Amino acid sequence: MDDLPDDEKCAKGTRDWPHAPPHRLSQSGVYFLTARAAEGRHLLAADSMKDWFQETLFTLVNEFGWKLEAWAILSNHYHLIGHSPKRPEGAESLREMIRELHSLTTRELNRRENQPGRTRLWQNFRETCLTHQRSYLARLHYVHQNAVHHKLVAVGSDYKWCSAAEFRKAVTPAWLRTITSFRYDEIAAKDQDDP
Repeated sequence: MDDLPDDEKCAKGTRDWPHAPPHRLSQSGVYFLTARAAEGRHLLAADSMKDWFQETLFTLVNEFGWKLEAWAILSNHYHLIGHSPKRPEGAESLREMIRELHSLTTRELNRRENQPGRTRLWQNFRETCLTHQRSYLARLHYVHQNAVHHKLVAVGSDYKWCSAAEFRKAVTPAWLRTITSFRYDEIAAKDQDDP
């Protein structure tokens, strides 16, 4: 990956399968994104809300031209890995897509909880352009194991609001073993420390 031209430094991904920090979104490529609920609130605690959020995410990803590669949706945060569109604005559209997702989520929660007027339910998101294959593979494993990491399930593919089950069906056993061989403890520790 290090021998790529500067304009192609973001990882291209290695598998074709479905689906207030500074935002450096000038390059097209593969991005890892984390977003948290403000004050650690469990905005998506209800299963019906996680269902709604996941469907809304899929719709927006399609509308904005992103290719979602991995996702994990928990009650107070979520993670994504996605390929930016090949359009001129490329990765810049991530900011607007997440803004729209958070806005729609806020409106839906306000409607469901009969709490009109609440505006800031999400913190700003943090994204990383994945420029090295090892970093990409470790984050792919981390996203698929996020529900395990948070002790919600014993096996990532058992968690309904995550791409792990689809990934497991779509790849060979050898590729699955390769992905699961990548450690993600440093990613998890950094993720835990971020506000």
